Amino acid sequence: MRTGVALFNRSMAEMVIGYLEVDLRVGQGRSLKHKRQIINGLKKRIRNRFNVSVAEIDHHQLWQRAALGICCVETSRTRSHRLLQQVVGFIETEGDSSIIDYHIEML
Repeated sequence: MRTGVALFNRSMAEMVIGYLEVDLRVGQGRSLKHKRQIINGLKKRIRNRFNVSVAEIDHHQLWQRAALGICCVETSRTRSHRLLQQVVGFIETEGDSSIIDYHIEML
């Protein structure tokens, strides 16, 4: 009978967690409800296009500001950084918000 213990060889795979924090100005936000509609739509489009995790992490009560935290798991730092840069480019092309600042970090 097997005990359910899995063996993992660390030399088989490298795991890099990439983290992107984006500070946004929501230009068309007329109320908190409208801002949330805009941000939730943006989060959904980012998730669907890039297969990353997205959460609103700050400025919850400000109707013209938002901060998103975006994470990915890749096999190399280069791939992780490239993916997060693509997410930044995607957000820049979206018309509902503009990037004030962003920061990419590898864990």
